[in-house]
Amino acid sequence: MTLADVPISDESLLEAAQVNEAAGVRTAPSEAAEAAPAMPELVAELPPNPELVIRPSSGWAALNLKEVWHFSDLLFTLASRDLKLRYKQTALGVIWVVLQPLMAAGIFTLVFGLVAKLPSDGMPYFLFAFAGQLGWNLFSNTLSKSSGCLVGNAHLISKVFFPRLILPLSSIPSCFVDFGVSVVMLAAMLVWYRVMPGWQVVLLPLWMGILLGISMGIGLISSALSVNYRDVQYMLPVFMQMLLYASPVAYGVSAVPERLRVFYYLNPVSPALEGFRWSLLNTAMPDWRFVGYSAGASVVLMVSGAFAFKRMERRFADVI
Repeated sequence: MTLADVPISDESLLEAAQVNEAAGVRTAPSEAAEAAPAMPELVAELPPNPELVIRPSSGWAALNLKEVWHFSDLLFTLASRDLKLRYKQTALGVIWVVLQPLMAAGIFTLVFGLVAKLPSDGMPYFLFAFAGQLGWNLFSNTLSKSSGCLVGNAHLISKVFFPRLILPLSSIPSCFVDFGVSVVMLAAMLVWYRVMPGWQVVLLPLWMGILLGISMGIGLISSALSVNYRDVQYMLPVFMQMLLYASPVAYGVSAVPERLRVFYYLNPVSPALEGFRWSLLNTAMPDWRFVGYSAGASVVLMVSGAFAFKRMERRFADVI
């Protein structure tokens, strides 16, 4: 068998043409027509100098929100997994979703309402404390779950590729489920105490968005830092406990002395929680100057947290 008798595939011809072109060897028109009569249009479409330039992404493109949306099924799968496993092998199961805010509101009523006798803006103290606890739980649950999501899913990060931003975002749906159950309980309490929310109830999504922005911003930064520094897992509960008593959860801003309220409102959670309670119970209207400050802090924390998370993301699989 001679070399001329060996069959030549189209792929071989294409590879040979690319090698010859890269080496500067030009094939005569007659030889090219005889060598590849079946694919003249393919040879004609080859670029003269094919090249691929890879550059690091920057700016908004680094977040790659389109890729996150492409993995939205994984996001909801992880969220449903958290809901199924949270109360697995517990005697009361999902009843804990109801008991936790009720017990917290009862303790606040006993300590701050009956013992300390703090004002409740004309509302029953149990209802007043429960409304504040409702907004605080949305904030604290989102922060605690998003901050520990990377360490808790280390086996996925080290073995499977997917946008790591999916993990902290998957904590939001489960927090909304708990929030929805608490809202139903609050609605029953409003009927029991004969309290009717006013027009400001339409602003409830605004306060929820501010609280979610602050919690997700801090959660993204703390989750990324916890990969390298596990101390964050021990510092965060202490920080949350201090922030709880520095926020209007168990008491209102009216209990804070007038000269200290400016410093009190430096906590961006305080105006959002005060507005949250105002929308539900018709209590004192929040100061809109500090509401603007809280909304701005929410946006800044969310954006800076997302960029910090993406910047440290490349080292997650190696360190975790």
